[in-house]
Amino acid sequence: MLELLLDPQIWIALATLTVLEIVLGIDNLVFLAITSERLPPHQRASARRIGLAAALILRVGLLMTLSFIAAMTTPIVTISGFAVSWRDVVLGLGGLYLLYKGVVEVHESVEGGGEFSKRPPASYAAVITQIMILDLVFSLDSIITAVGMTNNIPVMVAAIVIAILVMMFAAGPVSGFINKHPTVKMLALAFLVLVGTALIADAAHFHIPRGYLYFAIAFSILVESLNLWMRTRQEQRSKAAD
Repeated sequence: MLELLLDPQIWIALATLTVLEIVLGIDNLVFLAITSERLPPHQRASARRIGLAAALILRVGLLMTLSFIAAMTTPIVTISGFAVSWRDVVLGLGGLYLLYKGVVEVHESVEGGGEFSKRPPASYAAVITQIMILDLVFSLDSIITAVGMTNNIPVMVAAIVIAILVMMFAAGPVSGFINKHPTVKMLALAFLVLVGTALIADAAHFHIPRGYLYFAIAFSILVESLNLWMRTRQEQRSKAAD
């Protein structure tokens, strides 16, 4: 055990996998903010924590079945020369759900009093289930990548645990900020649609580098940050003038 702790390769692998899990978890934080908003305010934080804790158990359980993970990339059927694996099915269904979720939320935000705004609040169990399932979809690629990077299961488990803890810490502030600013929420919904499209493309074997997606949303956030800063300055000037 001491030799493992003193091995620099172990620490490099842990740092690399942790960063990978955290970066890919950005998608999940946006989904957490949008989904938990359907609950009463006093239930949102606990739903996020329970959902992420359950997702952690699912991720670790998936890691323990390495043969199953390897088989997920093995074709189960070939249609007109197109090989379909369980990974493609999971990513495709997850992408379709994100597209549906994003479009419905955008419609409600824009239309206001339309039929979608009359929907009853989501149930506590339903929100937790959505968080668990979508976290598993988001983490599928990172888990498969982790298995390809190292065969050290404790390192992979440690990286997942650290990433989930970071997400638990950041979920509240991120959700509050997104829900407080309507324009930021709209950007978050657009990000969901973008990620859903990328997942469907991956399922169709058209890989879109995640760096492109993150650059696009980072640039949008930068522009919106400038807008928020400008509005704050204008409000301060108006108060000073009054």
